Amino acid sequence: MPTYTAPIDNFRFVLNDVLQVGDTFAKLGLTDATPDLLDAVIEEAGKFCENEIQPLNLSGDTEGCSFENGVVRTPKGFKEAYDKFREGGWVGLTADPAYGGQGLPHTMSSVLDEMVSASNTSFGMYPGLSAGAYRAISLHGSQEQKNLYLPKLTDGIWSGTMCLTEPQCGTDLGLLRTKAVPAGDGSYKISGTKIFISAGEHDLTENIIHLVLARLPDAPAGIRGISLFIVPKFLPKEENGQVVAGARNGIFCGSIEHKMGIKASSTCVMNLDDATGWLIGERDKGMRAMFTMMNAARLGVAIQGLGLAEVAYQNALIYAKDRIQGRALTGAQAKDKAADPIIVHPDVRRNLLTVKSFVEGARALGLWVSLQLDIEEHATDPKEREAANDLLALMTPIVKSYFTDAGFEAANSSMQVWGGHGYIHENGAEQFVRDARITQIYEGANGIQALDLVGRKLPANLGRSLRRFFHPVAKFIEDNKGDAEFGELLLPYAKSFGKLQQATGFIAQKGLVNPNEAGAASSPYLRMFALVAIGFMWLKMAKVAKAKLAEGSDRKDFYGSKVKTARFFITKTLPETETHFRTIMAGAKPLMDFEVDEF
Repeated sequence: MPTYTAPIDNFRFVLNDVLQVGDTFAKLGLTDATPDLLDAVIEEAGKFCENEIQPLNLSGDTEGCSFENGVVRTPKGFKEAYDKFREGGWVGLTADPAYGGQGLPHTMSSVLDEMVSASNTSFGMYPGLSAGAYRAISLHGSQEQKNLYLPKLTDGIWSGTMCLTEPQCGTDLGLLRTKAVPAGDGSYKISGTKIFISAGEHDLTENIIHLVLARLPDAPAGIRGISLFIVPKFLPKEENGQVVAGARNGIFCGSIEHKMGIKASSTCVMNLDDATGWLIGERDKGMRAMFTMMNAARLGVAIQGLGLAEVAYQNALIYAKDRIQGRALTGAQAKDKAADPIIVHPDVRRNLLTVKSFVEGARALGLWVSLQLDIEEHATDPKEREAANDLLALMTPIVKSYFTDAGFEAANSSMQVWGGHGYIHENGAEQFVRDARITQIYEGANGIQALDLVGRKLPANLGRSLRRFFHPVAKFIEDNKGDAEFGELLLPYAKSFGKLQQATGFIAQKGLVNPNEAGAASSPYLRMFALVAIGFMWLKMAKVAKAKLAEGSDRKDFYGSKVKTARFFITKTLPETETHFRTIMAGAKPLMDFEVDEF
């Protein structure tokens, strides 16, 4: 049976020592978010994930969701666990206190999301979709809509979805056919079919609030003619002064998908037949509101990839320390045993350290990006909010794509450590691989993220977003170039950073002449950028760890491991940037110089 232990010390290290979030939160006026409170929240979240939802992960995968006569039932134990999750206030952790939330920083949502994803990715889908619906309504809904829906979503007694995809359109939502016809009373009658709707139907909550993209009869063609609507499963009504779920609306689950992974998460076909809905925001501006959900969801999916890599690593490490096979190349290490633990073997270590260095570096990067959400929302200086928004926009496609690609690779590498035993269901390693695979596809497939990066984010505001990353990195290199001891990390990193800048210029120049040049370079460029970004986090972590060791910290093993892991990443993983650089510089011709019939 797989296990999970929340990485509390690593969260503390990144939040308190590296990012120093306490100072940032105090500056932003988030005075309740004290280090002591945040520490208590992390510990309690870890206990809940370890004790309540992780034990349901393997059984949930085995049982899956069931569908009968339009009713979806989640696996045994999920409803009870969800009720505890809701009662513990975890659904509304970062929601506005005005609607019953705890008002904690968004950064803490990423901490919780990682632990939930690591312990039970399928379970995390249900409150995760609700968080997206909450955010869209809070930013784009009318005050009446906020008052009606946000308290219920915050409490978790109602849940949410996002209904975008249709059989004929996924990424290209301009092909959308779902129709919304004005009913004459301020509401709309909505008809159409949506597919791949996560948490579209289930038995965890009293009501499900669907956010549905649809087109009005006289709407312009393409994405400029799409509007966003609230379509509840049950129409809200007032009863004894309380809002409750009333009559059944015309939105029903037609079937659920039988999937490779996340089997305890219901993925539904939703049929709308004159369902009653209400417009959110302006008509024909639905994509703007929906992207509020999608961008938050993309960061959430990135964290899923990270969480799955973490739990896969933990279980592979336990196995590598316990499993004995062969002797170390330099001679027997466990002379009292018939063979040595496989962790003595270089290639096993390579697998483990590749995952470890990704997980810890990505955690720091993910929390740094999440912190920009809090700065964007709470900073009083408009320039500071603008800078946070720029960095968030730039980094979102990078973390979504790379964390999920590398998360899948990490789960696969961790499974390799198990050998044949990793292929056996009850050991859990193969489930992590299957669950991780979807993260590379949904919320915008990773190739789309790469196109978004080179096509939209790089040229945005004349390259201003890029400067939000390049300038801090250049300053860090300049500030530390005189530290001879730090040079073994800084110098090779500076070379990779220089290559990233060179590749950026190449894409900007060539892409103006031929868009295929930018498209062909997009995926290797995104991976190159991600490696440099994670490397930057490792430099910052190594600097802090070295300072702690110099101060005589009694946690020499912890900080010493950080320095060693930074060295591993900089010397063994970061050099991949050279391969990506060469691929970029080879241009588009090797890809595009084929006729279709030559494939």
